[in-house]
Amino acid sequence: MVWQHPYLNVFKHFKVEEWKRSTKEGDVTTFMDKTLKGTVYRIRGSIPASNYIQLPKTSTQSLGLTGHYLYLLFKPMPGKCFVVHLDVTTEDSQVVRISFSNLFKEFKSTATWLQFPFICGAAKGSVYECTARTSKQDLVGVAPANVRWTCLMLDLHYILSMYLNRRYSHLKSIKLCSNLLVKNLYTSDLLFEPGVMFSEARQAKLAFHGISPMPREMAFPVPKGENWHDRYDYIRFPSDGSKLPYDSIQKGCSNPAEGVQVLEDPIRHLPRPVTLTKAVRDRVSLIQQITSPKDMPRWSPLVTKSIPEVHLATSGPLEEVYSGDQEFSRVEGLQAAGDSTVPLHATTDGGIHVYAHRMGNVAIHAVGISSDETVYTKITGPEVLSSKKASPCRRLLPDPILKLRTIIGFGGCSTKWALWTKNSSAVVYPCHAIIITMQIETGEQRFFIGHTDKVSALTFNGNSALLASAQMGHLSMVRLWDFQKGKCLSMFKTHVHSVSSLSLSYSGAVLCGIGKDGHGKTMVVVWNTAQVNQGGEVVVLAKAHTDVDIQTLKIAFFDDTRMVSCGRDNVRLWRVRSGALRSCPVNLGEYHSLEFTDLAFEKGHSAEREPEDRTLFVCSRSGHILEIDYKNVTIRNARRLLPSQIQHSHRREKQTFNSGPGIAINSISISSTFCATASEDGYVRLWPLDFSAIFLEAEHEGAVSSVSISPDSLKVLCTTSTGNLGYLDIQSRGYNTLMRSHTDSVLAFSVDGLRKQMATVSQDNTIRIWDLVSMQQLYDFTASDEMPCTVAFHPAQQIFACGFSSGVVRTFSLAASDLLMEHKQHRGAVTGLTFSPDGNLMFSSCSHGTLALYNCAAQKSHVHRVLANVVSQDAEHGPNTLAVSGDGRFLAFVGPSKYTVTVMDAHSLDELLRIDVSILDLDSTNLDSALRICFAPMPVGHLLVSTSSNKVLVLDAKTGRLVREVSRVHKLSCSSLALSEDARYLLTAGDRVVKVWDYQMRFDINFQVYIGHSEPVRQVAFTPDQQHVISIGDAIFLWDFLAVSRAESPKADIHPYVESLVPPRAETSSEKLKDFTSSANEIPRQSAPLPSLASPPCLDISSIHQAGRDDIFSESDEGEEAGLKGSSREASDGNKDHSTLVMEEPVENEETLVVRPKVSQECSRSPSHSGNEPRKETKGPEPQHYIRPDSYRHFTPRFKASVLPKSVLYPPAGNEGLKLKAVIGYNGNGRGNMVWNPDTGFFAYTCGCVIVVEDLHSGSQQHWIGHPEEISTLAVSHDAQVLASASGQGNGDSRCQIRIWNVQDGTCQKVIFHHETQVQAMAYSRDDRLLVTLGDYSDRTLALWNTHTYDLMSSTHFLEPVHEVAFNPLFDGELACVGRGAVAFWLIEQRGADISLKVHRAAIPDTVGLVELTSLCYSTNYLLYSGTNTGQICVWDTQTNRCFMTWEADEGEIGVLLCCGNRLVSGSNTKRIRLWSVAAVQELRLKGSDARSSSVLLEHEMTLDGTIVGATFDDSLDMGIVGTTAGTLWYINWAESTSIRLISGHKNKVNEVTFSPGESHCATCGEDGSVRVWSLASMELVVQFQVLNQSCQCLAWSPIPISRGGAEGQHVVAGYSDGTIRVFSISRTEMELKMHPHSVALTAIAYSADGEIILSGGKDGLMAVSSPRTGMTIRVLIDHKGSPITVIQCTRKQYHDFGVEGGELWLAASSDRRVSVWVSAWLKDKCELIDWLSFPAPASLEAPSSLPPSLAAFCPWDNGVLVYVGFGMQKEILFYSLRQKQVVEKIPLSHFATSLSLSPAAHFLAVGFNERVLRLIDCTTRTEQDFVGHDDSIHLCRFTPSGKRLFTASYNEILVWEITST
Repeated sequence: MVWQHPYLNVFKHFKVEEWKRSTKEGDVTTFMDKTLKGTVYRIRGSIPASNYIQLPKTSTQSLGLTGHYLYLLFKPMPGKCFVVHLDVTTEDSQVVRISFSNLFKEFKSTATWLQFPFICGAAKGSVYECTARTSKQDLVGVAPANVRWTCLMLDLHYILSMYLNRRYSHLKSIKLCSNLLVKNLYTSDLLFEPGVMFSEARQAKLAFHGISPMPREMAFPVPKGENWHDRYDYIRFPSDGSKLPYDSIQKGCSNPAEGVQVLEDPIRHLPRPVTLTKAVRDRVSLIQQITSPKDMPRWSPLVTKSIPEVHLATSGPLEEVYSGDQEFSRVEGLQAAGDSTVPLHATTDGGIHVYAHRMGNVAIHAVGISSDETVYTKITGPEVLSSKKASPCRRLLPDPILKLRTIIGFGGCSTKWALWTKNSSAVVYPCHAIIITMQIETGEQRFFIGHTDKVSALTFNGNSALLASAQMGHLSMVRLWDFQKGKCLSMFKTHVHSVSSLSLSYSGAVLCGIGKDGHGKTMVVVWNTAQVNQGGEVVVLAKAHTDVDIQTLKIAFFDDTRMVSCGRDNVRLWRVRSGALRSCPVNLGEYHSLEFTDLAFEKGHSAEREPEDRTLFVCSRSGHILEIDYKNVTIRNARRLLPSQIQHSHRREKQTFNSGPGIAINSISISSTFCATASEDGYVRLWPLDFSAIFLEAEHEGAVSSVSISPDSLKVLCTTSTGNLGYLDIQSRGYNTLMRSHTDSVLAFSVDGLRKQMATVSQDNTIRIWDLVSMQQLYDFTASDEMPCTVAFHPAQQIFACGFSSGVVRTFSLAASDLLMEHKQHRGAVTGLTFSPDGNLMFSSCSHGTLALYNCAAQKSHVHRVLANVVSQDAEHGPNTLAVSGDGRFLAFVGPSKYTVTVMDAHSLDELLRIDVSILDLDSTNLDSALRICFAPMPVGHLLVSTSSNKVLVLDAKTGRLVREVSRVHKLSCSSLALSEDARYLLTAGDRVVKVWDYQMRFDINFQVYIGHSEPVRQVAFTPDQQHVISIGDAIFLWDFLAVSRAESPKADIHPYVESLVPPRAETSSEKLKDFTSSANEIPRQSAPLPSLASPPCLDISSIHQAGRDDIFSESDEGEEAGLKGSSREASDGNKDHSTLVMEEPVENEETLVVRPKVSQECSRSPSHSGNEPRKETKGPEPQHYIRPDSYRHFTPRFKASVLPKSVLYPPAGNEGLKLKAVIGYNGNGRGNMVWNPDTGFFAYTCGCVIVVEDLHSGSQQHWIGHPEEISTLAVSHDAQVLASASGQGNGDSRCQIRIWNVQDGTCQKVIFHHETQVQAMAYSRDDRLLVTLGDYSDRTLALWNTHTYDLMSSTHFLEPVHEVAFNPLFDGELACVGRGAVAFWLIEQRGADISLKVHRAAIPDTVGLVELTSLCYSTNYLLYSGTNTGQICVWDTQTNRCFMTWEADEGEIGVLLCCGNRLVSGSNTKRIRLWSVAAVQELRLKGSDARSSSVLLEHEMTLDGTIVGATFDDSLDMGIVGTTAGTLWYINWAESTSIRLISGHKNKVNEVTFSPGESHCATCGEDGSVRVWSLASMELVVQFQVLNQSCQCLAWSPIPISRGGAEGQHVVAGYSDGTIRVFSISRTEMELKMHPHSVALTAIAYSADGEIILSGGKDGLMAVSSPRTGMTIRVLIDHKGSPITVIQCTRKQYHDFGVEGGELWLAASSDRRVSVWVSAWLKDKCELIDWLSFPAPASLEAPSSLPPSLAAFCPWDNGVLVYVGFGMQKEILFYSLRQKQVVEKIPLSHFATSLSLSPAAHFLAVGFNERVLRLIDCTTRTEQDFVGHDDSIHLCRFTPSGKRLFTASYNEILVWEITST
């Protein structure tokens, strides 16, 4: 029972709140307990047997909980009695009831019942407690008034052993009876001790006795400074000490130190240390990771000087999770943020070792899809959507990506509907919910899609122009189609149940249908459809109810008002007249008791006869065919079809119309010359109209359901009950099968890619083999008494295997049409069956959990190994039960429980990994279970798991770590998963739809939805050639897959760098180069990761695009390829390590040069060309989109919807109203965007588009503004006199901007342009004469600049991405760059003004594999270190340019390397920064391949809060500064083992800024769920409150302390996205109160003016009035319902002002441009609306793509005036007078405002715009000034209470401005 370890939360596991698996009786309620600060259950009532909670729901069920100990968290009600019953099962299946109660006076025991008295404890020091010390026996009875919350631990194993001498098996049921309060129940094999800190546990060595500190989830909250045992009772039974009696349950010693002595009591058995498997230990470790700070176990302790953070986990009741950390926080002081190293729990060997890791949760990508299939991609970190330009909506292309090609299937509801088109060239028939038109000559299909259930009837009008169809269901839907256009003309409800027949008149003006009414009576309805082609509606002409049975009804082709019907015992003629539908029966005489099935009118017409003077033919199940005179309503003739009799052995004759048992006729069709009948015996027979003889017949496999003669009378269409559709060609007397189909749901399929065949199995007990080209059935195998469940084709041989419901696995040879082998290893139905990719192994699993491995090397397979109880027995089984990795090494499945996924070695079935998916979702209270699994193609290394919570988890297949998740994938659970071979596209199936996803999740809408199936889709997959997609369920759907494959991708004619960055390999058409998108740019995790330190695998796979030229690779003598560089062609001398390329290139004309080794072709250029000139290159058109490689080194700017301003009102120089004072935050999205020179102290970093130059001693900042976009990287010269910075394009620029700054005065000296997309790296040469700039993976350009003039000296365009570049510190003219699989060493030779470049490609050793070299650094002793995306460090000899040593330095990608002397620093995306001693490497340079990684010593390591993106250290590498993707800059001191946060900001969007009344502090909140409190004087972070997995949407600071206790009573209130409100105490740095007044996300919150009320508004427009004292919601205001609240503001007013009594005036604004103004007197419970404002908007749709917010505020300098901005008729600010009830002033604006703030001190008004401009308006002088500095929309403006400062925010950056005007 691994899922029950280390403990089980019983209420959570059995979902008590839903009462589905538990039951409640009587007075059982929930309420908020103030002591526990959480929800508890209250059970009240005078009779305990009538008021209780019981688990499980019924007595016949069992909980099955095997935990050694039971923990009950409860509190008896004062003055009341309670009872608790526990039913436990012994190993001999005996049920024993254990009861305890304060009703019981003494202990009683029987063989099946133990009754224990319970003695209630009281508060410490009370009279009751003093009495209890002296006289225990008299205190049994009702609970005292001050009874306390109690944690009761029952040793169930010991109780049964001690009292009944029985062995405990499991807990069967629990019954909690009144009167008590209960928090929860837990079971565990561990002995938990509350009130014990982790340090005390270690000192007392409790772990050696099997005792652990109480987990946070189980703990009661304890205020700081107090003792747990002073507030609560802890009872262990049997009791803690020998002095207490064993026959009562009561409190023992409360001192944990004494608890250790208990273990020496000879009466008690010692609790044994629990030794658990690795899977369990991982789970324990993970639970601790979720709830505790993290740390890395090291030999040298870390001293952390950091900001305290209070983590509030929201996976359960927040108060419990938080309070449970009290004991731990006492050990660490204020280091609850996770910045210290304290082992929480140590045990003996084999025990559980849990450490609290310093690092935060690893980032994943969470993509959520709402229930109506709309995608919302929540960007919660620096990871951005990979687009280069803002677009309204980026979606998966092409759209559509699937096109339905063929459906194999027929029928569904009925098999009798098949129609000819008028030209007899096509047939129309239903296949479940789709109507199909098939051309009989070509087999081409056309589809009519729209029905949501199975089609139950079809009919054409006379010329096949109008098609009518009905679907089954409660209220059947009818659709009318324009047949030629395939367009639905009308859709209407029939108000008839289950339409069984339809008939259109010849003209199409009348439609008639048959069904049942609500009472089951037959109902006939006639509709007028004459206007439907002109867009008119369908109206009911007439309807009638009848008691007679009707099987078929047809409208007479000669009269739209006349119909004929037939059924059991009747044939009736109908007519519509005067709006009424009337009928008359045909007198059947002796045939009145026949069951008539079909009818047909005589065809043809003669002028002598009236139209209605014709014969009607009616057939019956008895074989009779009646000829009825329609005009006279009489029977003309009656004949009967009899079965054949054998007259001679060689021929068969029919006795057609004699007496005897007849053959049932199901259908009849009449032409002008002959008649066709379809009968139950499987024959279609053709007769002359006088039925004198049979002139043609065709035999079918099953009963023929319907028959239809084509309009040209040359073909007869037949349908059978076995799902076959075909036609009889009368002229050739041949039969053509159009469609065969399964007659029940298709369960599974498998495709043979070599022979283009597909095998399917179905609930109709058949196995069918299909030809994928013609879609015709090739073979049909029928199993009469067992059902085939799953099928798999052998990868190479013409063999397939099938698993059956009986548990048998059979292999068949298609070549020999023979059964090869039969395996009977399984007892249950076979649920999984698959072959390994090489076909040597086969795997099968069954519903009983058995897994079998077969050796299939020979044609007849044999069993190799069988394992029992390893595959989940209670999971939902499907075709994807077993999954084999693409390389055939791993086998994965769901098991042993449905909550776990196991990965095994495919060849031995040895378990390699077990992943518990139930604990990955911290938001859910339900246990998540795995459903389907799928391996990603190699070498992606992902394992995809779909879960019961409608998610797809992407896991690392080797480590089990969660890479990312996709939530709400389908409305119902995902039934099938499949990935394309290039891992670019993901297929999912759920409910009745198929979805195609972009596997990288790069777009706004990442999927497309395809409907058509009427039943759940059971399996979906790509065909082996990736050209098609197959989905099965009700039928078999074959889709064309329209995505452009790599093989078809256009090739760009780019200068081929180098392949020198590609390892040598002969490329064939099937071996395409692949890139992988990095997952390193971090997003705060939406759920907890599995314990792993591996690198996050790639999320994107694509090939390099090449256009317009042949393959650039050629082979050397050894069959290997040598590299190319720049614009040079490849050359090789056969030695991959010694190929040299020489090239020079004029900037204006980069021609492709073919260069041989040792041959130099040089051309000179003049350096007079400015670097600002666009480069001219002779190359073909480049691809529009490059795939991001598998390296996080590449910078991707955050997606922004804002635009750059077209004009700015800059203030006059020296007269600026604002001065930028401080910038809060560091851009963790940048790469190398922090520089520090230890010699000069120059320290700079970027935040958005601002360069922040900070004095590390004083903290003062300078701000260099000029970049238009987010800055990607920085580089400082070695003399620290010049800084280079790079960003994206500005207005009018076509290329990126690189700015050169003078460090001394902060001025920009030069702006240069060259790169097209982003600059990801820059470096100065050692003598600072050269600057090299490197473009990103889309730009792929390296540029060399002269730093004297900053003219462009040389430029090279690469075929593939280059990740990093560095100059050699020993030689100014040497540099190196790294990319895929190689280092390129460059030599710069300058002769006067001429520049020549030589490059030497050095490939990594083959043993390293195909990796990306992602980082590099030179050493001063002829060494170069390079890091890889797989965590290896390669060492190169720069004299010989060879790699002589590698070692595994990390589990993830190494993106940062720094070296000095004998020390090396590495940083990776595992959040670790490591210090290495590499002193021995230089000596090993001479040993070559003998070098060993053991020569390298790891001196130190630290784990930070995000991926390392930048680092700078001093010359000795003793101290430095490190930047992470979490937006933090850390000061690292290796000698002191310290890591201190220097700079820290929000990771995601900042939602609010609020200020303390005294303006000493401010608080901010953000999408990352954090509330941060800052000191306004120093702008340093003081405290942080963190709520996991929630977004903090709004924030307010209490205006005056609620307790009026000064600073001690300062609070902030925060509103969250889950509808909760939390009140935090600033002084105590803890959460004091949690409320849940809203069901949706909060959008605005405010304190009342006196601080006694909290006003909050939600996304749904509801406003709640709550008390921060009691946590109660006083009232809810619904005036703004339906539109999100944007602003709530409160202010004081004179009591009688505005004619309304009340001391408080407040307003609320909503996004629908409405503002309400209220007057309140909260103490009198008075709240009155005094004004309601609605602001108009333009009638035309001139609105921006996203409407600006509606904002309102009280004017601080004009009492009774409010200010409003928002979307309206004009772009303006409105001043509205509450007294005059009108707008009194308007200030025009250039743009719609996105933020607004009014200064409380001066008449200043600040407005932010989406154009990234901040405008300061002086309302007195009407002067306006614009200020820039933000790189996105300014969504937040806030003046401080004094009006001296202004805070503005755009996304996660906060700028603090000082007001200089007065």
